[in-house]
Amino acid sequence: MMTENLTLVTTKDNVQIAIWEIFDSQKTHQCSNVDTNNGSAKNDTANQGQNIFLTHGTFSDKKTCLRIAEYLAELGHHCYIMEWRGHGASAVPKDKFNFETVATYDFAATFDYLFNELKLSNLHCVTHSGGGACLTMFLIQNPHYIAKINSLSMFACQVYGAIVNPKNYFKIVAAKLFTRIFGYIPARKLNMGPINESHHTMNQWYEWNLRKNFHSHFIKQSDIDAAGVKDSAFDNHNRQKNAIQLTDDDCFDYRQHMAKITTPIYAISAKGDTFISPSQGCQSLFNDFSNPDNVFREYSIINGDLDDYTHSRILNSRPAAKEIWPTVTAWIDKHAN
Repeated sequence: MMTENLTLVTTKDNVQIAIWEIFDSQKTHQCSNVDTNNGSAKNDTANQGQNIFLTHGTFSDKKTCLRIAEYLAELGHHCYIMEWRGHGASAVPKDKFNFETVATYDFAATFDYLFNELKLSNLHCVTHSGGGACLTMFLIQNPHYIAKINSLSMFACQVYGAIVNPKNYFKIVAAKLFTRIFGYIPARKLNMGPINESHHTMNQWYEWNLRKNFHSHFIKQSDIDAAGVKDSAFDNHNRQKNAIQLTDDDCFDYRQHMAKITTPIYAISAKGDTFISPSQGCQSLFNDFSNPDNVFREYSIINGDLDDYTHSRILNSRPAAKEIWPTVTAWIDKHAN
């Protein structure tokens, strides 16, 4: 029986973040069965259940991750879906926020809950789009978590590689001007997803792609060391809320530190995703992790796959469930405790 529980955790800037626990109660019960003949756990697939963290990107909520989470739960895994602030059941903050806010506060509160309150012994991560960008920033800010994560599966994630042709450049410039004028992207009217995103949120994505960098908007180079982000960085974030921006020379560059994330990464791109996360952009991000154990895979008809896929269909579609989800399961199994 599929079970779904909601927990709200509070961030350091006092925003409540929704964490949805998804598991099959029957499979979870089986995992705890003990062979009375020798006192050890029975040797079946249910005993291989792992803890899996999932999160969405912009314009989305938990529904983006729910189907694959239920699929993984049916295999005996225990899933936790985090919804960004202002998305789904998470609270709408009083202050403006962007990708980096989510990475710095929402991820921190969630991982603190998973590891320090629930005392999880293992964790795998599955992300879609901007969720992978936020996870990357969070792990660079908090490197002590890297060794605690067994594997990452990143669907359609790019940060600074959307401009693969002039058409994409003009699309981003036009989107930036549109959201600056109107204040947000009307995602619901455009059938992009259930959440309208503000110009403040999207502007960080525009800037990363137009400038082809992965710069922080509030962390200085001097605010981070081998142990992670210093407390002074949060003072900079308060200044950012008051519209005081750092210069490019001062900004911390996440791209220069991505190779420190040594967790095995399975990066998935879609040939039909030609704007938000084109395969070339996903490949560029993937290359900067620089781990020989990582795997990059573009799904396309020419590669013998069922579909060229789009940005949303690469995670949520019947063909994806048939041919891609099992590869994520295999990646998790390969790196299971």
